[in-house]
Amino acid sequence: MSAGQAAKGLKLAKGDLHPFSGMDVPWLVETRAATRRDHPFLVWEPFEGESETITYGQFHARIVRIAGGLAKRGVARGDRVLIHLENCPEALLAWYACAWLGAVAVTTNARAVGDELAYYAENCGAVGGITQPKFAELVAASCKRLRWLAVTPTDGGTAPARAPERASSFATLDDEAPARRAPDPLAPCSVQYTSGTTSRPKGVLWTHANALWGARINAVHEDLRPEDVHLVFLPLFHTNAQAYSVLACLWAGATAVIQPRFSASRFWPVSLARRCTWTSLVQFCVKALMEHEVPARHHYRLWGSSICAPPSDAHFRVKTLGWWGMTETITHGIVGNPHLPNRPLSIGRPAPEYEIAIVENDAVPVREARHVEPGGSGNLMIRGIRGLSLFQEYFGNPQATAQAFDPDGWFRTGDRVMLLEDGAIQFGDRTKDMLKVGGENVAASEVERVILQVPGVRECAVVARKHPMLDEVPVAFVLAAGPAPAGLRNQVAAACAAQLADFKRPREIRIVDEFPRVTLEKINKAELRRRLESEPMG
Repeated sequence: MSAGQAAKGLKLAKGDLHPFSGMDVPWLVETRAATRRDHPFLVWEPFEGESETITYGQFHARIVRIAGGLAKRGVARGDRVLIHLENCPEALLAWYACAWLGAVAVTTNARAVGDELAYYAENCGAVGGITQPKFAELVAASCKRLRWLAVTPTDGGTAPARAPERASSFATLDDEAPARRAPDPLAPCSVQYTSGTTSRPKGVLWTHANALWGARINAVHEDLRPEDVHLVFLPLFHTNAQAYSVLACLWAGATAVIQPRFSASRFWPVSLARRCTWTSLVQFCVKALMEHEVPARHHYRLWGSSICAPPSDAHFRVKTLGWWGMTETITHGIVGNPHLPNRPLSIGRPAPEYEIAIVENDAVPVREARHVEPGGSGNLMIRGIRGLSLFQEYFGNPQATAQAFDPDGWFRTGDRVMLLEDGAIQFGDRTKDMLKVGGENVAASEVERVILQVPGVRECAVVARKHPMLDEVPVAFVLAAGPAPAGLRNQVAAACAAQLADFKRPREIRIVDEFPRVTLEKINKAELRRRLESEPMG
């Protein structure tokens, strides 16, 4: 890619030279299988049952066989495969097998309900699905156009005898390896659905070059080394665990210890037994671990989280590396330094691989906007190369893709940050209609879409209420069309339970007689937030 193209933030095109020319994700797996064949890549630590260690050589052999099984089921290059799994070895085996075959792994939130799953499957056009026993009937009923469904074991057990129609065991995805396709860094690799300010989540499409970028740059930012052991308990269907942790370990030749989910009581026993040196946390985890005794000696040297140098560092005797990133950026656009002191409570400084701008108005091109001076706050913009350092596109949504970028290729993040006097950056607030619930992104408009479908509801507004453990929780304000029916609150709650994952559901539903208004009769959400802030935190 020429300097002029890079400066404009254009998409990567065939023929452009870049760090991963002639490479793809299978190349990286092959390389590590050759150079670290007998070194543990994955260690599965279930809450029940036996642990399992998969070396780099074994991982390579297994994904090739699974890719053969996918090909036998008719999965072709470019086809989308829905992966609806909680953390387990199969979540990674399936993702990398798709990459090997040239198919596109579509990872979905394991807490999604039927309405959400139906949307994901329809939106991406998935040809088949991979899930686990407790989700099998839900996936089969919601994703009716899937041609096949493979069901994994449960914690080392076997799939249930009664499986939904079209379903078979994950073990049947085993066949001779398909012919190794020529590496194509620009081929689509994966789709992750991320909540935004629209009524439905958008599918963030990564190329193989995107995945390799995440592997390499995350490993560099985190100072990962071949001897590191990275504890992974955040969900593998998110960028944090998939790219910040597993892909980074793959690039460095390190080991990833996978747990089903975060467990404060199991954190230290597993960390000590596996001699873990690295982990990625969200604030919910930090708060929970503060209630547990820290071992006199442990092996952690770095933690990754949302802020640098929090007060908890002294308690845990670990340096926290703060960062900021999105599914669309694959890695950290802003990050702390693992070797130097960082500004406490900041998210670090602009990563050298990106351009960062903080502007007062992100609705105009960055070159025309007023840039924020030190001490001020504004809208965060980031520029890179689409298909390499920024995502390729929102899958099947060219309008959303176009709206996400300014004319010069600057991506509108929707986040507000503060530029500190020393050049470090501090997170300010999220887009006003975005909530962060226990590490999960929730679009208020997605919840509002469900509530507005309830008979008797005229208007609604969903805003965040601070929560001592989950950071934020949704609160819904509902205005009835006429006198509020006696059961309206229960009807709204039932609709949310049926159509939304549990973390997206309002923790409180308030029936109001009127809304505060701003220009053009829009609901004044800022005022609703102020009302909640004036009340005791729950």
